[in-house]
Amino acid sequence: MMADPAFWNSQEKARATSSEAATIKTKLENYQKLSSQIGDLQAYQELMAAETNADERANLEKEAHNEFHSINKRFTDFELSLLLSRPEDGKNAILSIHAGAGGTEAHDWADMLLRMFRRYCERHDFEVSITDILQGESAGIKSATFLVKGINAYGYLKNERGVHRLVRISPFDSNARRHTSFASLDVLAELDDTIQIEILDKDIRIDTYRSSGAGGQHVNKTDSAVRITHLPTGIVVACQNERSQIKNRVTGMRILKSRLYELEMDKKRAEIERHYSEKGDIAFGMHIRSYVLQPYQLVKDRRTGEQTSNVQAVLDGDLDAFVEAMLKGKKAGAGEADLE
Repeated sequence: MMADPAFWNSQEKARATSSEAATIKTKLENYQKLSSQIGDLQAYQELMAAETNADERANLEKEAHNEFHSINKRFTDFELSLLLSRPEDGKNAILSIHAGAGGTEAHDWADMLLRMFRRYCERHDFEVSITDILQGESAGIKSATFLVKGINAYGYLKNERGVHRLVRISPFDSNARRHTSFASLDVLAELDDTIQIEILDKDIRIDTYRSSGAGGQHVNKTDSAVRITHLPTGIVVACQNERSQIKNRVTGMRILKSRLYELEMDKKRAEIERHYSEKGDIAFGMHIRSYVLQPYQLVKDRRTGEQTSNVQAVLDGDLDAFVEAMLKGKKAGAGEADLE
């Protein structure tokens, strides 16, 4: 298809096809690399069987051991990619973080979550662009929306949707008391033109305002930021990362379509109640994962039971174990005590 001289006559269709081709190419390359490494391991096995010198055999065993661990990591990554079989799993992701009640504490925790997910995306070579951010009065952020671009970005991040809970000694409390903070994360698949969502002009209200970020002379002197309200549902999206009002409007409409699609899919699957029971209020008892810094250190997922005491690594974006546990359908033990 891409070799057809008329391929680029339709820009949107060409981009969609090119993206599909890149996804297939990546899967094939990963499979071929894995097959090649397994072949190398089999060669090590034959060499060790034929080697009579004990020292040389020990060196071969050490090399084979290192090769095995490399293969095991690649195999796990390949296995996870095969679990992402839903059509939307391969799409880009739109993430929105919202601080819960608690003022500065909650705002700081929302900012920490933003950093954590950006670090996770960097580890997986995903491209991150913030489309809208609302700073807290004293520290942190009240909310942020950002687009994650990359193969299977939505598939890997979709199960992070929910309320995240932090327990720590507050750096903002002069009495050094322990505080519990909450922030929620929404994850949507970015829609392309293969899925049609009709939005009538009469159903939306578009407001423009000046960007609140430090984006240079032009950004802060013109009304380039855009806020779109979908009147029938009350959904509001905002975008201020571009200097052009037109570009911000296009991005905002794309996010709105994704939100409307997700809402409609929830209704069709009759899972709208499940969605809100999982996410619920940004408060006690409704969280999917706890990050405890005091009086001990532990990150634990309530849904799978997956946990680690290396809290700093998790906050630096090492979420692979939690993502893998959810994709493989791991469930927390029935008798497992929850962390409160």
